Amino acid sequence: MKGVTKMKTNNILKRLGFMLGVAVAGVTVFTSCNPEPDESDLFTATGETATDFILRKSELTSFTYILRRVGLDRNLASYGEYTCYAPVNSAITEYIDSLYNDEKAVIPHNSMEDHGALAAGQHAELNWLSDSLCNDIARYHLSSGIHTTIEMGGSVTLSTMLGRSISASGATGVVVLNKVATIVQADSTVTNGVVHIIDKVIPNSTRTLSDELERMPDFKIFMEALKLTGLTDSLKKSKKDVEYTITDYNDNNSTKDPLYHPTECKIAYTIFAEPDEVFQKAGINNINDLIEKCKEWYGNATWYTYFSEKGKPISQGTDYTERNNVLNMFVAYHLLYAGMPVDQLVFEDNANRWPNEWNYVNGGEPFDYYETMLPGTLMKIWQPQPGKALYINRWISRNTLTDEVGTKGSAAIHELKDPGVRINRATDTDNTNIQAYNGYIHSLRGILLYHENVPKGVLNERMRFEATTFLPEFINNGIRMSTNGEMKDLNGGGSGARVAFPLNYFDNVKSYTSENRLRYNIKGVYNAWQADAFQGWGNYDLAIKMPPLPTGTYEFRLYYAPMSHGGMMQFYMGKSSNLSDMIALDIPLDVRIDKEDPRIGWTDFMEEDDNGIATDAAMRNRGYMRGPYSFKDHMDLEKAGEEMNMRRGTRNAGLRKILGVLNVKQSEEQWFRIKNVIPDETDLKWQLDFVEFVSFSVVNSSDLAEDWF
Repeated sequence: MKGVTKMKTNNILKRLGFMLGVAVAGVTVFTSCNPEPDESDLFTATGETATDFILRKSELTSFTYILRRVGLDRNLASYGEYTCYAPVNSAITEYIDSLYNDEKAVIPHNSMEDHGALAAGQHAELNWLSDSLCNDIARYHLSSGIHTTIEMGGSVTLSTMLGRSISASGATGVVVLNKVATIVQADSTVTNGVVHIIDKVIPNSTRTLSDELERMPDFKIFMEALKLTGLTDSLKKSKKDVEYTITDYNDNNSTKDPLYHPTECKIAYTIFAEPDEVFQKAGINNINDLIEKCKEWYGNATWYTYFSEKGKPISQGTDYTERNNVLNMFVAYHLLYAGMPVDQLVFEDNANRWPNEWNYVNGGEPFDYYETMLPGTLMKIWQPQPGKALYINRWISRNTLTDEVGTKGSAAIHELKDPGVRINRATDTDNTNIQAYNGYIHSLRGILLYHENVPKGVLNERMRFEATTFLPEFINNGIRMSTNGEMKDLNGGGSGARVAFPLNYFDNVKSYTSENRLRYNIKGVYNAWQADAFQGWGNYDLAIKMPPLPTGTYEFRLYYAPMSHGGMMQFYMGKSSNLSDMIALDIPLDVRIDKEDPRIGWTDFMEEDDNGIATDAAMRNRGYMRGPYSFKDHMDLEKAGEEMNMRRGTRNAGLRKILGVLNVKQSEEQWFRIKNVIPDETDLKWQLDFVEFVSFSVVNSSDLAEDWF
């Protein structure tokens, strides 16, 4: 990944005819709340950097001041690739006024005070800005990588250095950011990227989700329901009240590179909301109509066992703030603990952002499961290929079962039982991808319910859970979908390969020892689903809370890639994170054992007459399964070539370990413990790419086999 980024940069520089050298940035830094940039490769005067370009523009002096206040002018004068959206002076003056006068801001006046005039020639209101606001404005107008207006045509989402996204839409050569800021001077190429001059500051909402939704005239019924349930109070937080520290944040590679390590943890949410016209098509014209419908939908929801297991009946009363009230249940199922723009709900194919990392093959389709605020429930978001359409709780019968070797199965066994609820995109309607201070609002084309078909149909399959989706801190802090280049920029030009986390960063990770090292592999060319992995090393002992499941019996599996630098670990599962609740799963797993070892018995299925069916059965008897067929086997690229590689998937690279059978209740937690059993080997890794919970009705199907995907 490092090589790809550097090669791309060098090619751009060669094309522009510039030479790299050593120089001094030539600008003064006032105060800085950003990592020091790597200044080992500054540009010479033979080429103009982004900072040089901005400094010579008289209409950008206010933006220059903001960049210098937080030291980001130095980043824009150093080696790297940046896209800068630079607002003109009048735009910043107008934006400061709007921040100061915003009566619904989370912090009064958005923390601004009138500090009086600045030096001659400066706008006095710039001195009202705190360092924090300067940092937010500056980072929200900077992206890693090069994004031209050609790329922004149509509708795209762009990540910023603030960790929050902006939307870009273009038509007839005019590109608008967040539906407000128009690019008035486009594609000014500099030696380390591109600068776009814009006529407005890109609006970065200072309102919480409920306040932002209330401004939208098309969601009156849903908004009234949100207020009645009191769930607006569950959507107010925007940051954990902790300043995180970590001392051991180096990589465990040969050079011990320092890694980016967050010092704050943002909190964000996603609201899925039906516009009034969707309700009206179902005969729901006001809040009273919705309440009556909720009684029909949830009044006798026997398939939802959470409350009955808690000894608490579902309520059809008028206290809508009760979590077991039917209106509360309806609204809560629309709310996620993770805040994402619409094009990050699943790992989408985006050639501009993921030239090498997007790794679905052989017809594999992006999907993910998310926990909702309706206790103990999940929703599945699925993007059938080809296309960009996204559906919630789409149900195809016998999904993940097949009647054919090496395929997902014939059309005859896969009936579309429920198309699911389609999520609007920017190309569908203006009522989508609404960004608030602490999350996103996405409009729906149908009515979203946790109905009987969800636990008995949608989730009655092999459920594969990506670690970065059930640990929402990855999503809420812009880490899950980050690129190597973006992480390098956050790291001041240092390593972009991994992120290091303080041990108390995740609410649902319990560390039993201070010797844990928590890391995240940024999306790259790995034998990993969605091209990333949560991992760590040290004399580790930790537990991770698993996603909630419908009541039932499940086979539990862990995916891993055999590797010489992997560890040997014992696994446990418990109903809480208390050690006394933990029960051992299987015998210790040593991931250093080669897959061809007789204890595993892997073979190359493509060299076998039966496509590996007999070997699959023998491996399963030993407690193992091959990796999935649906994402790339990067390790075999040189051996097999790209075409063969796609056919292999990770079926010839990774392994799944069957760790046991679990009897699960929807009302109970599941904590997965990983413990090192070689305490003297502290550089050996554990890795959590994905886990699988597979309903016994799938595992024990009498007439169909589980597919390879």
